[in-house]
Amino acid sequence: MKVEIDTDSGFCFGVVKAIRMAESELNKRRSLYCLGAIVHNKVEVERLESLGIIIIGHEEFRKLRNSRVLFRAHGEPPETYEIAKKNNIEIIDATCPVVLNLQKKIKCGYDEISQQNGQVVIFGKKGHAEIIGLVGQTGGKAIIVEQPEDLNQIDYTKAVYLYSQTTKGKKNYEQFQQEIRKRMVEVQGVENIHFVSFETICGEVSNREPSLREFARKFDVVLFVSDRESSNGMMLFQVCKEANPRTYFITRKEELDMEWIKGARSAGVCGATSTPKWIMEEVANRIREIANNQKPDK
Repeated sequence: MKVEIDTDSGFCFGVVKAIRMAESELNKRRSLYCLGAIVHNKVEVERLESLGIIIIGHEEFRKLRNSRVLFRAHGEPPETYEIAKKNNIEIIDATCPVVLNLQKKIKCGYDEISQQNGQVVIFGKKGHAEIIGLVGQTGGKAIIVEQPEDLNQIDYTKAVYLYSQTTKGKKNYEQFQQEIRKRMVEVQGVENIHFVSFETICGEVSNREPSLREFARKFDVVLFVSDRESSNGMMLFQVCKEANPRTYFITRKEELDMEWIKGARSAGVCGATSTPKWIMEEVANRIREIANNQKPDK
């Protein structure tokens, strides 16, 4: 069987940077606190924990004093930095540059639109680590939209600045953008509305959609490797599934089902921006093992 790993899949540069910073620190000392899971992949987190990473939540963080803490790529709200300063916590800041730039954009946008009694709307997953950091730039005032019914929270008589979580799908963002514009025009009765949509989806993420579709179409069966907690992973899995209905979601090699690859002559392995290459390699090797041991159909 032909088995191929997608060369464009795997960690984005923001996650690579955060993990390298963590590993560098762990080479100097036995342990390091990390505020939240460094990446939305349990298998990779388990590996880092074995090296000395200690994952803590925000409640534990508030109680720390005179410590060193890694801030992951997703970013943190201003309040977290204030707590660190107050408690003499040394920050190892691994916030992704793309996320950091978006935080600054939203902060400036909020300060501007607030003077006009307008609203900041963010398309993203409620409760996601990145979203918490973004909402923090608005003092908690931003409106989060994820499902069509969430659009009812918006006051369409007022100005709107629309942003997106960096890892969301471009197609869905454009659909929300069009619907918001449409409702504002209907409510206000004019075409000249005060609505600005900012392109804030990470280019590295959005560019993976077309390349992933092309990759998925090349194989009889596709194994998409990701953690189920990964927002980016669930989005890219759907992209892959649309391109090749014989696409299966898997988190690690142990979940591989022989029935999935039965009769297939080729298999592609791909994953999310939060999926390490080594897990995809394990899945690919497991497919080869199963394929080589299968008896041909009579």
